[in-house]
Amino acid sequence: MHIGICRLVAHLPNAGNLKAKRQVARSLTQRIRNQFNVAVAEIEDNDLWQRLTLGICCVSNDSAHAHQMLSRVIDFVDDFREDVVLLDQEMEIIPGV
Repeated sequence: MHIGICRLVAHLPNAGNLKAKRQVARSLTQRIRNQFNVAVAEIEDNDLWQRLTLGICCVSNDSAHAHQMLSRVIDFVDDFREDVVLLDQEMEIIPGV
């Protein structure tokens, strides 16, 4: 069993308050869950209006498959909306757990 972990940091330039940020975050996390069947949650920067940090995790029997799934999620977030600008990404595959 291999575990894939990804941390994404995005800038939300049009979010003028926490309510606007939560709306984008809720929409994005729900779409990621539905389309890729991975675990996703907002993990940092909870009180910053224009910064969204997501943690994403998947489990697979092949490390290449886990890497491919997380890469597809990153591409999806990058293309999600024009008002979501991907700033940073980190990915780690934990093999043979």
